[in-house]
Amino acid sequence: MDDSSARKFQKDLNGGLVALVLLSVLDRADGEMYGYEIAKQLQRAAEGEPLFKEGTVYPVLRSLSASGLLSSRIEPSFAGPPRKYYRITAPGRAVLGDWRGIWEQTRNFVDRFTLEGKSS
Repeated sequence: MDDSSARKFQKDLNGGLVALVLLSVLDRADGEMYGYEIAKQLQRAAEGEPLFKEGTVYPVLRSLSASGLLSSRIEPSFAGPPRKYYRITAPGRAVLGDWRGIWEQTRNFVDRFTLEGKSS
């Protein structure tokens, strides 16, 4: 597969995963987190090579917030622009539980075809 095909496949795959990952990060958080902080946590978890770009995080956070899955508040920052802090809501936790189940079913289905040896 050439590099452009691999990038397109990765982009398509990531499209549905970003929201699941962001809800999961905020579900595990001790409190509120702001976008840059979340992006850096994802980068560290990926050992410097995140599956999606930092710029992808912000529109998904806004969308999750608009859907009521996250709450948000803006706080002034002395070291730059104001920061928008996010926290998962009770409906967000419920949706996350549903999405985790869907992800597990999907992963298991794909694994049956991609990880197992050929059958004759």
